Amino acid sequence: MKCLKRQLFPLYLFEKLEAMQFLLAKSHFMDTLKMSKSDLMLEKTRDYDKEGSIKREVDKALAALKDFRQKFPFVENLRTIEWLDPDKLFKLSPDEVGEFFQLLDNIFKLLGYSSLNSSNVYRNARLQIYDLKNLLRIAVDDRKSLAQKVDAPWEKIGGLGQDKHLAKKIIFCFNYESGTILPIFNNPHLRHFANRTVDSSSGQTKYFSMGQEYEHFTTELLKAKNSLPLTRGWTVMYFTRFLYKTYPPPDSEPIASAERKTGNVVTDEQLDMQGFMRLLGDLQKQGKLTGEQFRENRSLWMQQPNEREGLTLRLKKLLNP
Repeated sequence: MKCLKRQLFPLYLFEKLEAMQFLLAKSHFMDTLKMSKSDLMLEKTRDYDKEGSIKREVDKALAALKDFRQKFPFVENLRTIEWLDPDKLFKLSPDEVGEFFQLLDNIFKLLGYSSLNSSNVYRNARLQIYDLKNLLRIAVDDRKSLAQKVDAPWEKIGGLGQDKHLAKKIIFCFNYESGTILPIFNNPHLRHFANRTVDSSSGQTKYFSMGQEYEHFTTELLKAKNSLPLTRGWTVMYFTRFLYKTYPPPDSEPIASAERKTGNVVTDEQLDMQGFMRLLGDLQKQGKLTGEQFRENRSLWMQQPNEREGLTLRLKKLLNP
């Protein structure tokens, strides 16, 4: 009997220990459920970027942003917008992206974003430089709300409308020091992060415009950031990298823009459109087309494929009377 007890006793202790461990684990799980989202975020910040590699990448992006702002001091001197050279947007003969968009692209590459899939948007910005200048004035105007800046008519320039990712990048670069904007350019991503870090949302956004929704979730996330002593001292770039690293959106690769490259294949239609846009640009430079006529002809080309050849011939006659 004594021998049997010696054999069973360790087994009894083992079972008791297992039961205690289970109860402790269950208790910790229940405590976790009771934790606020901000408490959970605080726990996650303690394990974030321990080696400092992300911080170094963000510092490089911030340095690139400061360089961009020195070369394009639109905030400090509004008149420099008027002096913006079309070649800074897009160069012709040979075609090349201008310094403005090259520097802009470099900033966000350092943050993990990819580039646009077409140079047409840069060409359009050059061709419609007067529209772009008006939009830049809105972007740097500290009397305008973030919602008003996003909801400005960026769609006037082909490629800057739709989800306005590139427009939001421009707005961020000229407003980052205000502390009212994050380098997150996808509204669903903002909503995703807010759902995971904000303890109580302040309302529905169903009937909001794109800009109003963008401002709403940006404000919510900045409140969450500033509610913790540690994250309060982080730059908005570093906080954004934390969000994408810790709460990756389920619909995409981490911190990749929806405007990412999808391939290098150029279709015949794209080549035809490039030639047509070049023709419109030449006519506008010669004073034979107004900005409104430029937009009207571009719309006709896109909306009436069967009339493209005749439209192109008529415009070429204007170019070479």
